[in-house]
Amino acid sequence: MTPLATTLAAAFLAAAVVFAVLWLLERSRRRRAQNAREEREWDRIDRELELAEQAGRFRIIGELGDVAVAAVSRLVSQAEGVRYAAGADPEAASRSAAALETSARDALADLRRLQNAVADGSREVLPAPGIHSARDLFRVMREAGLEVTFTETGERYELRQGAKLVVFRILQTSLGNALDHGGPGTTAVVAVTWTPDGLHVTVDDDGIRAAARRRGLDRAGVDQATAYSADDDLRAVTEFVEGADLNELRERAALFGGVLDAKTVPGVGFSLSVVFPALRHHNGVHGVPLR
Repeated sequence: MTPLATTLAAAFLAAAVVFAVLWLLERSRRRRAQNAREEREWDRIDRELELAEQAGRFRIIGELGDVAVAAVSRLVSQAEGVRYAAGADPEAASRSAAALETSARDALADLRRLQNAVADGSREVLPAPGIHSARDLFRVMREAGLEVTFTETGERYELRQGAKLVVFRILQTSLGNALDHGGPGTTAVVAVTWTPDGLHVTVDDDGIRAAARRRGLDRAGVDQATAYSADDDLRAVTEFVEGADLNELRERAALFGGVLDAKTVPGVGFSLSVVFPALRHHNGVHGVPLR
C-alpha cells in the first residue's frame, strides 16, 4: 500500500470514528429530549387532572349543599308541627316526632357527605379534561412503548366534569398498569361504548404474551410459555382482583353509579371493564338530577 493510500485509509478511519461518536451523541441527545418531552406531557396531564378533579368535586359540593339545605328546611317545618301538635294531640305529636327523627338522620347523612366532599377539595380548578386529553394520553403511552388501539361506538353526549375525570382516570391508570406489568410491546385495546343513558369502558391488554414475545420466542414458543390450565380459568373467573389502584378506581366509579370488574385473562394478559348504567344523568351523589 502506498503512503498516500495509507494516509487516506487512516483519514477515512478517523472520520468514521468521529462520525460514529457524533452519531452516538446525537442519538443520546434525542433520547434525552424525548424522555423530557414525555415527562413534561405527563406532568401537564397530571396537573390538568388534579385541577379538574377539584372542579368536579366542587360541583358535587354545590349539589350536596342544596340537598342539605332542603333537608334542614323540612326539619324546621316538622319541628314546628310537632310543637303545635304537642298541646292539642299528644299522640299525633309522638307520631310526628318519629318522622322528625327519620328526617333528622337523613339530613345528618347529607351533611356528612357534604363535609367529606369539602374536606377533600380546597384548591383552584380548571375545566375537566375532554377527549383531547385522552388522545394525548394515548400518544404518550405509545411513545413509551405501549401499542394502544382505540374504538368508540354509540352517540357521544356531554358528561359532568367529575364524570369526565373518572373516565379519564380509568384510562390513565389502566394503561399505566398495562405498561408497568406487560412492558414495552404490550398491546392495549381501549373500547368506549355509549348507550342512550350509560357508558361502558373496557381496557384489555396482552401483557402475559408480550412478556413471552420479548424473550424472542416464535409463535409456538409463545403459546407454550403462556399455556394455562382449567384451574387457572376457574381462578380468573372467581377471584376478586384488588390493589391500591383498582380500589381507588372502584371508589371513583361507584361515585357515579359505576361497577368495575377486573380480572386476569390466563395466557393473555389483563382485562378491566367499567359499566356506568346511567352516567348521562347521574349527578355523582344519588343518581338523579338535582334542581
